[in-house]
Amino acid sequence: MINAKTSPPFITDTQQRPLRDLRISVTDRCNLRCTYCMPREIFGKDFVFLPRDELLDFEEIERVARLFVQLGVHKIRLSGGEPLMRHGIERLIEKLAKLTDIDGQPVDIALTTNGVMLAKKAQTLKDAGLSRLTVSLDGLSDETFKRMSDSATSVATVLDGISSAQAVGLRPVKVNMVVKRGVNEHEVIPLLNHFRHTGIILRFIEFMDVGSTNGWRMNDVLTAQEILESIQAHYPIQAIAPNYNGEVAKRWAFNDGSGEFGIVASVTQAFCHDCSRLRLSTDGKLFTCLFATNGVDLRDPLRRGADDEALRQLITRTWAQRTDRYSLDRHDGKALPGRKIEMSYIGG
Repeated sequence: MINAKTSPPFITDTQQRPLRDLRISVTDRCNLRCTYCMPREIFGKDFVFLPRDELLDFEEIERVARLFVQLGVHKIRLSGGEPLMRHGIERLIEKLAKLTDIDGQPVDIALTTNGVMLAKKAQTLKDAGLSRLTVSLDGLSDETFKRMSDSATSVATVLDGISSAQAVGLRPVKVNMVVKRGVNEHEVIPLLNHFRHTGIILRFIEFMDVGSTNGWRMNDVLTAQEILESIQAHYPIQAIAPNYNGEVAKRWAFNDGSGEFGIVASVTQAFCHDCSRLRLSTDGKLFTCLFATNGVDLRDPLRRGADDEALRQLITRTWAQRTDRYSLDRHDGKALPGRKIEMSYIGG
């Protein structure tokens, strides 16, 4: 539905949650095989990825993004897969960086990457108009990183990418660490130590039951409370206010002013209440939830010649009918959907 009480047009779902954020997956391919996202036993050398002609091209993505912005979106995040593997990604960023929201302000363009190719691309990403950057890093030692990413890539490669991003002026740079019990929880404090005093914001994320192939078990989840208590045993910290309504990470600051970090209780706490995100898959399907089972095809009408108004109506109808409350249902012990779409397909 259209919410007339705010700057028009502004659409809300059945729970009165506004559409404000668009996540765009630009590729389903990745150069790592992180166990919680693309386990190698599923995504091995024989796995068939999407053929190029099924991917939305940059002009199609720009057109769709422009329609979303006209409907109230003011943040766009590019993801994958590994988005830096999409050839010419800077051209897409240039196109998106020219968009202005319904208040006439530049749209915030962010990107999530594993950092492997970042050192080589940081300057061109900045020059193209990228606003913000998030890097995934699940350990500070090569041994732990290899265990989590199932790759021979060194931690130094990712750290070089992070340093390069800072050096070219990308601000802020955030680092996400998925914490899995018995695998990498011993790296929480070393990572905090490494990024204190750097201006980089580290965020710890509970191991999530996203997708259907990562072997998720509740026993493998190191809870947000446990993560917090382990940090409190080492540092005096204080809670700080969220940056915006609906921010998923709970923010904490070191009392000595050496920085801040966040904790995402993606399993142990419900986070659907204020979710304003819609996801566009690599092949042009709309997903209204990270834990969705089905999407709405936007590519077909796009390529059959639908005009902008028809596409806007499809987007508006998809969001207006949205009822998703997966984390709330999980928290309440209700039945959950079976096979869920993979995170590597729709982005995190």
